[in-house]
Amino acid sequence: MTATPTEIVDRPAEPPLLAQPAEPVGPVITAWPAVNQLIADLRSDTGPVALDTERASGFRYYNWAYLIQLKTAATGIHLIDPIALTDQPPADLSALGQALSSRLWILHAASQDLPCLAEVGLRPTTLFDTELAARLVNRPRVGLGPLVEDLLDLRLLKDHGASDWSIRPLPADWLNYAALDVELLEPLYLKLAAELDAQGKTEWADQEFRYWIDRTATPPAAREDPWRRTSGLHQIRSARALALVRELWLARDQVAQELDRAPGRVLNDRGITELAAPVRDRGPWPKSADLNRIEYFRRKPTASFRSVWLAALQRAQELPPTEWPRLRTGTDMPSSPRAWKRLNPEATARWAKLRPAIDHQAETVNLPPENLIQPDTLKHVAWRPAGTTADAIEQQLADSGARPWQRQLTVPVIVQALADQT
Repeated sequence: MTATPTEIVDRPAEPPLLAQPAEPVGPVITAWPAVNQLIADLRSDTGPVALDTERASGFRYYNWAYLIQLKTAATGIHLIDPIALTDQPPADLSALGQALSSRLWILHAASQDLPCLAEVGLRPTTLFDTELAARLVNRPRVGLGPLVEDLLDLRLLKDHGASDWSIRPLPADWLNYAALDVELLEPLYLKLAAELDAQGKTEWADQEFRYWIDRTATPPAAREDPWRRTSGLHQIRSARALALVRELWLARDQVAQELDRAPGRVLNDRGITELAAPVRDRGPWPKSADLNRIEYFRRKPTASFRSVWLAALQRAQELPPTEWPRLRTGTDMPSSPRAWKRLNPEATARWAKLRPAIDHQAETVNLPPENLIQPDTLKHVAWRPAGTTADAIEQQLADSGARPWQRQLTVPVIVQALADQT
């Protein structure tokens, strides 16, 4: 249908595009004298600091910060290359961290940036996460660009978020993009802090921010059996096949670590599961020719490590059954409740009561359900509740990491849903 002239005139104008920061950004800091000067400048300022990082996820093995951006009202935007500061990453920027320690740190999606900032000695004592705040006030769009558009009536030039930030030298337009990531975080923080206060959710947000500060205060414990996160593992039907997945995953991880290359760029997960899926506890074993049959093993650079994959095949074949991994993990809980009916019909019935009850409570308090309680936490309660009393459920949620405000809002709902189910 053709728009009338009146409709064209009344159509809202698109917000103006912010293509570069308001003030020029200096050269990237690549040497310690410039770091020390920045520390000296920052010590004379006490306002909030906006921070962001650029990583090379999907390209490199290590999830280091390849660029750190920070902005204060007094000193403007600074771009730091932590890789250039040391021959053996990560660099030690703890002196800079001390200069920033008394400030409010403003980040967007802080859970992604805090671990790599901690690696270089940058750890906040107070935090405001604009993405998490936007979730708590139940905004429909929580990405940085959409929030800037919705709350500040501006559009950010966004082009290079998925780029390989480990390359050097970094192109000028990439640096401009990186600077824009911190340009508007402080005014965004002011808008969202006001919304949190208006909805009575400031205390909830404070608990969330403290949780993430504490969680990244110490390095995370090594994940048990990390190879079980291989994509497509649900296709594996035998413990012997699972042993093959494990050996291929471990071999790939060693190569990826030595090359500092993302594991998926060494060997795609789908290649591992496609090779292992036909294997049964008894019967034929994959041969060298089977690698040629699978596309993912023919790709470069995967094919250049053929001897590594064949050695992993041999090791897995020689393992006695007593050394095969268990087909199921300790909880034996399938990730999708759709698969529960046969294994645990009581859990299926509990889930049918819990899920809508939590959804209703989330709607009542104006929250996305996943921020009221983590979906995995609720699934574990449905699969195997610690009990039916409020104290038992409270402890189960606390053990899972649920914050006090979440437990206050969900424990009564869960207890009632479990009572209704029985």
